[in-house]
Amino acid sequence: MCGIVGIVSGSPVEDRLFAALRRLEYRGYDSAGIAGVEGERIVRRRAEGKLINLGRVLAEQPLAATTGIAHTRWATHGAPTKANAHPHATGEVAVVHNGIIENFKSLRDELIARGRLFESETDTEVVAHLISELVEGGAAPVDAVKQTLPRLQGAFALAILFRQHPDLLIGARQGSPLVLGYGEDEAYLGSDALALAPLTQRIAYLEEGDWAVLTRDGAQVFDAANRAVTRAIVVSGVMSEAADKGNHAHFMHKEIHEQPVAVAQTLRSYLRRLDGSVSLPIPEFDLAGVRRVTIVACGTSYYAGMVARYWIEQFARIPVDIDVASEFRYREPRMEEGGLALFISQSGETADTLAALRHARGEGQKIAVVVNVPSSTMAREADLLLPTNAGPEIGVASTKAFTCQLAVLAAFATNLALARGELAGVDEQHIVRHLAEAPAALNAALAYEEAIAGVAARIASARDVLFLGRGADYPLALEGALKLKEISYIHAEGYAAGEMKHGPIALIDDQVPVVVIAPSGPLFEKTVSNMHEVQARGGKVVLISDYDGIEAAGSGCFATITMPKVHPLIAPLVYAVPVQLLAYHVALARGTDVDQPRNLAKSVTVE
Repeated sequence: MCGIVGIVSGSPVEDRLFAALRRLEYRGYDSAGIAGVEGERIVRRRAEGKLINLGRVLAEQPLAATTGIAHTRWATHGAPTKANAHPHATGEVAVVHNGIIENFKSLRDELIARGRLFESETDTEVVAHLISELVEGGAAPVDAVKQTLPRLQGAFALAILFRQHPDLLIGARQGSPLVLGYGEDEAYLGSDALALAPLTQRIAYLEEGDWAVLTRDGAQVFDAANRAVTRAIVVSGVMSEAADKGNHAHFMHKEIHEQPVAVAQTLRSYLRRLDGSVSLPIPEFDLAGVRRVTIVACGTSYYAGMVARYWIEQFARIPVDIDVASEFRYREPRMEEGGLALFISQSGETADTLAALRHARGEGQKIAVVVNVPSSTMAREADLLLPTNAGPEIGVASTKAFTCQLAVLAAFATNLALARGELAGVDEQHIVRHLAEAPAALNAALAYEEAIAGVAARIASARDVLFLGRGADYPLALEGALKLKEISYIHAEGYAAGEMKHGPIALIDDQVPVVVIAPSGPLFEKTVSNMHEVQARGGKVVLISDYDGIEAAGSGCFATITMPKVHPLIAPLVYAVPVQLLAYHVALARGTDVDQPRNLAKSVTVE
């Protein structure tokens, strides 16, 4: 969610901090700020809204500080106002924070009772006051932080600046990611490697409970027990160009068009084209004894898991449960011995999903993780890591991460079926051949963008849109509705096509576009039958199908979108393209903020 960056340097840091905040915009935010030490005082610059507003403030009142912290905030406690924007500060300390301090109210009441004055409604300000109170009482910065951290309940990534120590930063993490960066006579803190990409490629990931003391000479890391520890310095491999839109108007558009390459490079890790076989990154992992699979995820990743349930049950012939991460723990599910819990997350840091993972671990499950960041917390806690290799995704609405998740899950389902003896070699080769066709099919689907944009213009004025699909296309209907809601702000719902007559059909009239996802194949006729029920009640049907499907059922439709004809196995990957482009072009027609839709954050690191 929020973005953090900090720099300890011997030269002014304002421009670099601001540039780093720009690279963190993709995470979602509604205010921003920078703080540094100038002379003998802490100086802050803050603004609500987009970074352009903070840029105007800095142009009028530049910062000369050589050590500083900066933040993009997504509001949790307190409205998105300048007063609630980070950094929060006292006379001695400035703090930026990602996460939620769950016991902030009791801490705030305690501090107020001792005469501390608060300026904001945020939970973060209590951290500044707790540390400041100790510093004002004579404690060294390291000791003040050491005493404060155990008092904080909840999730946090913190960067802390001290008035009397202008060449010092302290960072800490619990439940929210934080990265150290190492430069020449400089050190850095960031929410992720992308924030630090132009500054350094040498980074270290803080582990749960770690805190670190940064100076120009480097960083000393301590664990939750305050023991000095070493965290491996690695080459991040993340390039600053990843945050460049190139020739595209928006990151989302760029990332939609990157899908053929992203899926191809993902499948390269899982398919052996020469012998027509499927492999896993950890081939010695024992899948043969898996008796049940539990899939847990949030949002778009949850819909990828829904598609995977079809594949796993059809290929491997074992039962699959699926749950949204935010609900999983609270129904106290019974988890069988020999079960595999499969977690899907783009960032690998999603708070609900990470909490569910740890619950499943406590229930004796083996843990598999499909994730786009192989150095993330979930990846490090997994027994079986299944990376997606999609590259950084900047747009808040997930696109290439979704199709790469589907590619990995199809390979995983095939491997699980093979391990259990449910697939013969010829079946494996058949699946590999069709998965290998997916990048070209995605590319072919992108060629229809102009036609999709034309359809989008015809539905952009709608107040409500419904999406229908059957089988593995039902999760695509849910995903299409989510994309449209996210970036165009049109109310949209996805339904299993056969469920329309059990209530939702009452919503149908000539003002409601109904997008029907129906590639020709085993379920085509049943889906078209449901489509005819909609048409009979005046619904404006937008049919997405291949040429054969459009020829068979396209008459009487409000609009049609033609897709390449593909095998049902890869249809969910290919049909993701038209629902993504439809949402994108509707959002363009309505003039919304495509890459940073209101109220949304890319990385949700609070529950």
